[in-house]
Amino acid sequence: MSSPTAEPVCFEGVDGVTLSADAWGNRNHQPVLLLHGGGQTRHAWDGAAAALAERGYRAIAVDARGHGQSDWSADGHYSLELFGRDLKCITQQLQRPAALVGASLGGSSVMIAVGALGVEPPAVVLVDIAPQIEPAGVERIFRFMCASPNGFASIEQAADAVADYLPHRKRPEDLSGLRKNLRLHQDGRYRWHWDPGFVTSMRARKLERRQEKVEQVALGLDCPTLLVRGKLSDLLSEEGAQRFLELVPHAEYVDVSGAAHMVAGDRNDRFTEAVVDFLDRKLGPPSNDAEGRSQIAEDSPT
Repeated sequence: MSSPTAEPVCFEGVDGVTLSADAWGNRNHQPVLLLHGGGQTRHAWDGAAAALAERGYRAIAVDARGHGQSDWSADGHYSLELFGRDLKCITQQLQRPAALVGASLGGSSVMIAVGALGVEPPAVVLVDIAPQIEPAGVERIFRFMCASPNGFASIEQAADAVADYLPHRKRPEDLSGLRKNLRLHQDGRYRWHWDPGFVTSMRARKLERRQEKVEQVALGLDCPTLLVRGKLSDLLSEEGAQRFLELVPHAEYVDVSGAAHMVAGDRNDRFTEAVVDFLDRKLGPPSNDAEGRSQIAEDSPT
């Protein structure tokens, strides 16, 4: 049996921004939206999305605005509220509610969409994110994102930068996956696939204000909820995870050993196992829609 392959789809976000996505699996199966972290692209979910499709779900990984192949904000404006509103727009273009899986920035967007904007998913998975996060971990991410404004002379140089940033992860010999996260500019240099304005906009926001806001919206997570933390994470501490479980007492919790902040990339096998088990238990085994409806209203290629 061949592995599922991705098909390009797109959605319309706030103010007409086009959001690029890939979808795996049967269109008539239960949709699962996968939202990546800041500085990543939809390709961060390739392994998890293919595995979800093999287990009977319709997995849809979306590039956030300012990332990957999605449009950038024309005014350079980026905020958690805006990412949450984009997510609400996406859910309104589906024929039935999707389970939401969000990592880091994507998880914050999920909490905003559900807790403040009225999105009602059948289940939520938050990946290494909660209202209380560690300032040192946040700053390390921003330092990496700001470290190479002039880009790289080669893919290998970019791989060296990632290896320094993720010392716990073995440097891959095949760099084709990394190439998806870079753009080759006219000056012959490779630059990351995100809007530099995203970093400027997000870095200017006060972390304390973010925590207060996200704590308030987290109280609105009344659907089945799973928090997945990387045991090696420097962004979400055990203390932050426990604080989240106090705020959302019905939430389940999985701590993935051998994984840091990028849980799905570090331990995709363990991550996918935890997510599929949770979704199967909360939603029931996925099955075809008897009416054969498409899960995407406008399923056009990017």
